[in-house]
Amino acid sequence: MSNFIHSNSTRLYAIVSAALSLIAYYVDGLPTGLILALAAAILGTGEVVQRIEDRKTSQALSHSPALDDALNVPSASTP
Repeated sequence: MSNFIHSNSTRLYAIVSAALSLIAYYVDGLPTGLILALAAAILGTGEVVQRIEDRKTSQALSHSPALDDALNVPSASTP
């Protein structure tokens, strides 16, 4: 389950933030404090999701030698 969350963190974040936005709009009588707390939580979660995606991108870019080999691109260390 943790691997699924890590792999799909951006999609899950989008679903949760959309659902919370719809709830805040359509449910009457929610306290303003609760809505503001949820908005702050969404922003904080977005930061975490961004860091996860940045880490995945960095890992993908650091493993590019296989792609370079497939494309017959000489590496930087080759004279």
